Amino acid sequence: MSLQTAIGKVRGLGSAREGTDHWKMQRLTALSNLLLVTWLVFSLAALDGTDYLTVRAWLASPVAAILMILLVISVFYHARLGLQVVVEDYVHHEGARIASLAAIQLLTFGLGIACIVAILMVASGS
Repeated sequence: MSLQTAIGKVRGLGSAREGTDHWKMQRLTALSNLLLVTWLVFSLAALDGTDYLTVRAWLASPVAAILMILLVISVFYHARLGLQVVVEDYVHHEGARIASLAAIQLLTFGLGIACIVAILMVASGS
């Protein structure tokens, strides 16, 4: 006797499949956010009172630019995961749920790319 629905069997989804991965990724991105934001706070505190050119030179270093890009990726991915859970839990109309999930996906991806491009432009001096 199986407790799965027919569509659940076809899709291959069931207990402890996608939900566990989603939960693990939320925790992993939360940890990476904590570490990267801590690095950013200490880095910016060390740059307190400096001018734009000094901050741009700091961001032009490969380590700082890579860590900033990783921070952007981690923050936007974590936000997408969290917003997805909220929509799946509280939006009951199927059409609104699909539209909301698509909008979240596009918005987080677009904003993430915009932030990465901005970091690269500042780092390169453009």
